[in-house]
Amino acid sequence: MPPLSPVTRPLFPDLSSLRMACQTLPSPDTISQQAISDRDATLTKPPGSLGDLESLAAWLGAWQRRASPKLDRVVSLVFAGNHGVVAQGVSPWPQDVTAQMVLNFQHGGAAINQLARVAQAKLRVVAVHNLEPTADFTHQAAMTDSAFLDAVSVGYASVPDNCDLLCLGEMGIGNTTAAAALAAALFGGEASLWAGKGTGLDDAGVRHKAQVIESALKHHAALLSDPLAIAQALGGYELAAMLGATLAARHKHIPVLLDGFVCTAAVAPLAKLDPQALAHTWLSHCSAEAGHARLAQALSLKPLLALGLRLGEASGATLAVPIIRAALACHTGMATFQQAAVSERA
Repeated sequence: MPPLSPVTRPLFPDLSSLRMACQTLPSPDTISQQAISDRDATLTKPPGSLGDLESLAAWLGAWQRRASPKLDRVVSLVFAGNHGVVAQGVSPWPQDVTAQMVLNFQHGGAAINQLARVAQAKLRVVAVHNLEPTADFTHQAAMTDSAFLDAVSVGYASVPDNCDLLCLGEMGIGNTTAAAALAAALFGGEASLWAGKGTGLDDAGVRHKAQVIESALKHHAALLSDPLAIAQALGGYELAAMLGATLAARHKHIPVLLDGFVCTAAVAPLAKLDPQALAHTWLSHCSAEAGHARLAQALSLKPLLALGLRLGEASGATLAVPIIRAALACHTGMATFQQAAVSERA
């Protein structure tokens, strides 16, 4: 499972072409969605008694554009990247861990390898920008225009056409700092509301992390009205790739399970550009990272799970796949009242 090679030419040659792609989005297939709802009404259960399982089946079909949705090809896509802001002491882990974990993914030794096996998902890992770190965003933009567009393009090109469900995740030492900076820039509030423990900071470390983020927000104050400029200045290569992958999935009619705080922050600029940009996504879980519940609420995303996860690696997204499979199994496998000769409600 070697990392995918980066695209040789950016799919988005300039920011205006990316902006247009972010604002030119296909709608769900309401005919398929209605057909699924109509069948659901005939199944041997009280209406609405399966709760979100019913909504998940309809969501799956609406975005796959199929009245009979399927889950034959599920992909867990993990993007890895490094961050120059680590120089500010925002993580207790050395940056070498990012590359070491990519090797661990390739050798099958990480949590995501086990979860992908259980979920019957194909795992793909992409080392973005050859794991070279971004610039320290307390002093300059994390990425140049060309580097940002290249990372978005890598993410976009990494999404296979023949995918029924995409699980997104990341690996990158320091990336909860980038995520918290993005969230603060996009939705406001003190950095202390968004900064969390990440991979194990103590209370003093979290306070320092918040101070680093406040410094970055002040440095980039002139950019804070433009979601794409925020993503470029305060994000990271793997975050830009997740934005690109989410955009590709929308254009290719593929529903997406989002992972935790970093993944949610990475795609949040899309929602700022178009309030319906994340309609094809479902938040897999609410992580233990401090700002995730607040960010999910700001984006009107309802998590499926709340297990205290804070690993990344698309672990929460992949863990949610069996729930999607269960929703589909109920929709396709249950008998109707007529088939089962069960009396319907008067």
